[in-house]
Amino acid sequence: MLNFAVSDQEQPKSYELPEIPCEKVIGRLERIALAVKDFDARLEAAGLSAGWHSRCDMNEAVRALILDGHLVDIGDLVLHDAGMDVRSPTHEIMRAASALRARRTAMARKAPWPISYDGLAALRGVGPVKAGEPKAKGKKKIDPDDDEAYPAFANDADPWKAHFAEIDALLDRTDKVLAGETPLPKSRSHLVYDPDVDEAENEDAWLDLVKRVSHWPAVAAAAVAWDAWLDLNLYTRQPWLGLTMAASILRARGLTSHLLPLAAGFKKSKFRPQGREGVLEKLQGFCQVLEESVEIANKDLERLILARELMNRVADKCRSNSKLPELVDLFLSRPLVTTRRTMVQSSTCLGWA
Repeated sequence: MLNFAVSDQEQPKSYELPEIPCEKVIGRLERIALAVKDFDARLEAAGLSAGWHSRCDMNEAVRALILDGHLVDIGDLVLHDAGMDVRSPTHEIMRAASALRARRTAMARKAPWPISYDGLAALRGVGPVKAGEPKAKGKKKIDPDDDEAYPAFANDADPWKAHFAEIDALLDRTDKVLAGETPLPKSRSHLVYDPDVDEAENEDAWLDLVKRVSHWPAVAAAAVAWDAWLDLNLYTRQPWLGLTMAASILRARGLTSHLLPLAAGFKKSKFRPQGREGVLEKLQGFCQVLEESVEIANKDLERLILARELMNRVADKCRSNSKLPELVDLFLSRPLVTTRRTMVQSSTCLGWA
């Protein structure tokens, strides 16, 4: 008789779902859901979604690095994102830029995409963001007759230019690897990485868990997914991804159309997962993180509304054909406005009257 039983090693890894005492947390989950919905409605009614998002992404990237033990000045990150660095970017700036890019990638396409295989690969920086973009391929053999295939200054008369160009390219590739944008080779040092941990298998188990909790309340599903992300120890080189994926789950479930500042809420809250908490404690802790995030998001929105009111008081006194109101909207829509952009879009505002 043939035995078609599958061995334990061939069975896919599965994460066990916790049993949540709904009668103890259902009221708090409902209040949090209503608070998130209320903030979403306020943001849409205020018409400041672009400005709030741009500033929230910057703040979240900085706070994510703070949770990882690194200090990053938000002004340096804003200038680096605009390509206007006043000094050479540090390793911390590159990691903060990677966290910033992950949040923007999560908002690049419709909601269910970030919590898919392709979406998670794009958030890690190893996959295409758009559907039509080609995936990264291996190195191709250089044609000796193709001058454009060689690096800059390779055929220059001065050999030092070629050496300096190769060093710059090497430093650029190193920054991308340290920021988590370039996948590491399969043969990795056992002194740094655990050879018994299969990141691809853990990723499959986490995505399977997200599918199994798709019928749960949105806050509970995001809490369980974040706890599973920490338990599976996924992608420790990018510690900000766990909170970004939890915010993406809230967006995918329709609770909000934005990414909430969960890193800011986690920094302000007193909850710090140690691995020995019970199911109820973990869920209550995530609820605290989410409550703090909504409070911080509301405060940031109130600051933008107040700034718009103060600047509009001056703009209302201008002549009817003045471009100053458009300049106000430009300043509110992004955290950095260059002189060139201001001169192009508000060339008639020099008189301020």
